[in-house]
Amino acid sequence: MARRADGPESGVRLRRRRTFYVAAGREFGMIDRLLGRAELKERIEELEEEKRHLERRAEAEEERRSDAVADRQRAEERVNELEHRIESLEERLERAEGTEASVEFRRVSDRSGSRLADVLDRFRSVESDDPEGLLAAYVPDADSVPATVSDWFGDRTELVRRAAPAVVLADDTGAVSAALTPPIEPEPFDRWGDEFRLDDAWFRPTGRFAFALVRSDVFAVGTYEGDERVAFEGFTSDVKEAHSKGGFSQGRFERRREGQIDDHLKKANETLAGVADGDDVDRVIAVGERSVLGRVRDRADVTDVSDATGKPEAALDDAFRDFWRVRVRAI
Repeated sequence: MARRADGPESGVRLRRRRTFYVAAGREFGMIDRLLGRAELKERIEELEEEKRHLERRAEAEEERRSDAVADRQRAEERVNELEHRIESLEERLERAEGTEASVEFRRVSDRSGSRLADVLDRFRSVESDDPEGLLAAYVPDADSVPATVSDWFGDRTELVRRAAPAVVLADDTGAVSAALTPPIEPEPFDRWGDEFRLDDAWFRPTGRFAFALVRSDVFAVGTYEGDERVAFEGFTSDVKEAHSKGGFSQGRFERRREGQIDDHLKKANETLAGVADGDDVDRVIAVGERSVLGRVRDRADVTDVSDATGKPEAALDDAFRDFWRVRVRAI
């Protein structure tokens, strides 16, 4: 009895299928590890490798025209099974990536001065007849999202983490959903109420306070009443620029430069102490270079990094504007 010849056509069919699988496999691409799906990608790669191995076995069996038709059929069935499994995993990845990509801030803007005052007044004008209709919370960092916030925002909690540190606002109708970055960080809180808690002192210059800019060669400090500066002191120091010749000359130069910076910061500390002790201020805010802020931290209630440069008075004005700028994100 003649044996059914299913060699060449079957081989072509398998090779076409293999070409299709390889092309399909290339479409996976690199899944972003920051999305937390590395394990899923590795599983897909393992399944792809197993599938290719079984395809090679099936082709070898066909080329030798062996009697192992049943084995070849089982291998092809396993290939089909793996194909369906891979498609299922791909769909899961697409859904996951689609969800992640769609979770973005609806709007991001910076506000200061009168425009910031307008934004705050709008939020304060929102009231609820329900004593627990409005949610306000301060989230200090991505790892400190309170349950009240995560329960309400659900999938959008990732945006809250990205916005932190921030004062988060929402209402039970979904009409209000925002995060504001306060220049002065309050103590963490979260509560549902009939109005939003938005203290002016977190967002705007209030009361009488000192604001200083500290750099390795520039110092400036102003006394403010609200946003009006009523006193000013500032100076620059002759500090050598960085030196890169190396050797003994390099060491001697660095020691001299460090001495100049030390003298400058000592004078800055003395000036800041005089303003803090003698100008009857409520608080002291110091901004400037990260590398030198630690030298005046004991004199300040609040510190922050600033890249403002230039002559003392102009640099202080720039730093002041930057510090009191609030980022508003619509979630």
